[in-house]
Amino acid sequence: MTHEAETPVNFTSTSGRRTSSTSLPGKTVYVLEGTGLVEAAAEAHIVLDLPCGGEGICGKCRVVVRDGAAEPTDEQREALSAEELEAGVRLACRSTVHGPMTVEVPAASMPAAYHQILEQTEETGAAELDSAIRKQYVELPPPTRDAADPDLVRLQRAIGPLEAGPLEVGLDLLREIPRRLREADFRGTAVLSDGHLGNGRLLDFEPGNTEAEQFALAVDVGTTTLVAVLLDLNAGQERAVSSRLNPQTRFGDDVLSRILHVQQGPEGLDELHRSIVGAVNEMIAELIGEADVSHRQIYEAVFAGNTTMQQLLLGVDPSSLAEVPFVPTAATVAAVRASELGLHIHPRAAVHTLPVIGGFVGGDTSAGILATELAESDGPALLVDVGTNGEIVLCADGKLSAASTAAGPAFEGARISQGMRGSQGAIEKVVVDGRLRIHVIGGGAPRGICGSALIDLAAELLRHKLLTSLGRLLRRDELTGGVVADLADRLVEQDGRPAFLVASAAETDNGKPIVLTQQDLRELQLATGAIRAGITILLHRAGLEAVDLQSVMIGGGFGNFIRRNNAQRIGLLPTRVERRRIRYRGNTSLAGARLVALSRRARAAAEELAGRTEHIDLSLDAEFHETFAAAMIFPSEDELQ
Repeated sequence: MTHEAETPVNFTSTSGRRTSSTSLPGKTVYVLEGTGLVEAAAEAHIVLDLPCGGEGICGKCRVVVRDGAAEPTDEQREALSAEELEAGVRLACRSTVHGPMTVEVPAASMPAAYHQILEQTEETGAAELDSAIRKQYVELPPPTRDAADPDLVRLQRAIGPLEAGPLEVGLDLLREIPRRLREADFRGTAVLSDGHLGNGRLLDFEPGNTEAEQFALAVDVGTTTLVAVLLDLNAGQERAVSSRLNPQTRFGDDVLSRILHVQQGPEGLDELHRSIVGAVNEMIAELIGEADVSHRQIYEAVFAGNTTMQQLLLGVDPSSLAEVPFVPTAATVAAVRASELGLHIHPRAAVHTLPVIGGFVGGDTSAGILATELAESDGPALLVDVGTNGEIVLCADGKLSAASTAAGPAFEGARISQGMRGSQGAIEKVVVDGRLRIHVIGGGAPRGICGSALIDLAAELLRHKLLTSLGRLLRRDELTGGVVADLADRLVEQDGRPAFLVASAAETDNGKPIVLTQQDLRELQLATGAIRAGITILLHRAGLEAVDLQSVMIGGGFGNFIRRNNAQRIGLLPTRVERRRIRYRGNTSLAGARLVALSRRARAAAEELAGRTEHIDLSLDAEFHETFAAAMIFPSEDELQ
């Protein structure tokens, strides 16, 4: 197809700082008429923020069409003001190319370059180093007329006794062994890994002594973020770490949006699979560059993510997870070769995913149980991973039970009118100390509100009697005495409904006020209620009350940025648990993957723990709907005593 048969679309973007806004260099692409504007932007290598997966719901993909703007659709008229429409503002996900266009993409409509991603793990003690990878330098006598045993027989003799059975060798390496041995003058390093019969699969034969160079990869595959660490298998230590936004977010912030994308066309699964593998390969390049090692020296990779994320990584259709009874494809997946997935590490490296417990309770939860030693807790203990998919695990009397709650993407900023992820420009903390104070990630003027600040705001509004336990934001004329003046002055109206002014137009990055709406608070109630209901049901099934909990552990990338007192005030965490019993445990998914990469015993333990954890499907629980409705009500003052 020639350019003459296509339509030019010129994209420019802006720096975003209102006080020094500059237009960045543009790029022109040529697409067929009728092409979606999001697709055209992708051709220009511009990634738009699409928390709702392009369904026209969140309104986060605003662009300004300077030339060639089409008449707005009904959806756009509903989402955008008359002034915005007159100025050429459109939702990219609801717009198509119908002729030559010039499109300006504001910074606020693109994922920020800096994201607040939790890379830290809390160690429960050094892992017992028991890697599935072993290197051994050997020297073989050259074959002679009197000693003409096969190459592999002599190689195994030099290696010594293995755990069980003969040395396993794949056909591709078998074809190379004769040349490799002779080029190395029969001296080199055998790279051994776990095979079907134990630690006896020949993964490679390298010239010279390379025993000091053996590495593994551990990766947390989160719905929103990715974190990878490079592990030195000799020292059992991290050599480098890399993190980034999960590129699958452009297909939607939650797993159901991504499953829907798979179901919409034959190319959907491949798109999601390639996007995650591509991002992991980018992180691998960063890791080996920082550690100054070769990608061929990474002999194993371990991934931990929820059920959907792990299946998409493997290129396995997750559609069955969107249909009752929400069945995963497999609980445990045998190791696959890195070359099968297109990972840029040693092509014969073994790639493992953590075992799935059931439904949406996936490998990240198995990793969390392992890393926190939850099953060894003294007294009843709870592990809560707060996020789009809130996972909850209870250990009581040695029994483990787990559930997944569809909390929705409110904690990631989606479906919040001016919400955003925890990235540069997001208000991430709110305190009231005589007046309202905010903290912005990266400093500077705010662009929006992320989940941790949303929790803070609701908690402060409850404490200062501006918000009722039913979640209704009061109007200024409904306030009683004693309300902090600065808070009362921030009560405004938006579209005829009460709202709360977080930052004025003069204070923000784009010159528009940041406002918390009544609908935003309803979204928070839904997300909080789902997790609270899940906790309540697991406790009830075990015959326990929240006060019986000896420990509450918070895991996951988002959970470790929330304030415990505020999370308890809105009911996200159990209220009748002493604050000292609530502990942040860091990125438990990554911690578990790290343990499994370093230790075969840890891998076996993860399998055993997942196998004995009872999966509770909350959607089938007779009490769930009633419990959920009650859990949406914020705790009263009496419940906090």
